[in-house]
Amino acid sequence: MRRLLRHGADTPHVGAVLFGENCAAEGLSKGKIVVDMSSISPIETKQYAAKIEALGCDHLDAPVSGGEVGAKNATLSIMVDGKDEIFATVKPLFEPMGKNITLVGGVGAGQTAKVANQMIVAMNIEAVAEALLFASKAGADPARVREALMGGFASSKILEIHGKRMVDRTFDPGFRIALHQKDLNLALSAARQMGVSLPNTATCQELFNACAARGGSVWDHSAMVKALELLANHEVA
Repeated sequence: MRRLLRHGADTPHVGAVLFGENCAAEGLSKGKIVVDMSSISPIETKQYAAKIEALGCDHLDAPVSGGEVGAKNATLSIMVDGKDEIFATVKPLFEPMGKNITLVGGVGAGQTAKVANQMIVAMNIEAVAEALLFASKAGADPARVREALMGGFASSKILEIHGKRMVDRTFDPGFRIALHQKDLNLALSAARQMGVSLPNTATCQELFNACAARGGSVWDHSAMVKALELLANHEVA
């Protein structure tokens, strides 16, 4: 259990907990509700939910966003899929953990929303990293550039929080690169199965891969900037 919590549960881990040896499914009785708050494949999630429902039980998928700060402050965004009446039953259990609790749709929609969230976050980190690197290389003070941009249309949580980390060189997680790699793998794998091209998601994954190759799997995901710095032979400073 400690290992799963440290490295993040992946799709096979959830499958093993639900349906493997000494599994959760063996202890289910009709009318029980299974809630999965991990971030796993939307496609396999539908298969897991079908198996749970075949046992006469209900399944809710409820991945979260907000990172360590959101968890500590009980301000997580929780993206839920499943039946309206089951969501209403379980929602009071989510409320101590998060502020934005949304029933996204049917089975798999929660995981789909989480993957979409991680795609957007990764591409925003890449955009902020490129912009601050460009500014720094051009001779501008990246801290002051960030401050100026915070008052305009480019303002974002990523620029506010991760832009500051890039300028201050503080890459303690946070949200580890290894976990973001896992989420983008889910996006790219599902996209291949659906015949969808995600070129910018793939670029972000390669930049994370470059960081991981340099021992950066445990860095905060804002450290993606280090891969771009290597290409530019220049450090944001």
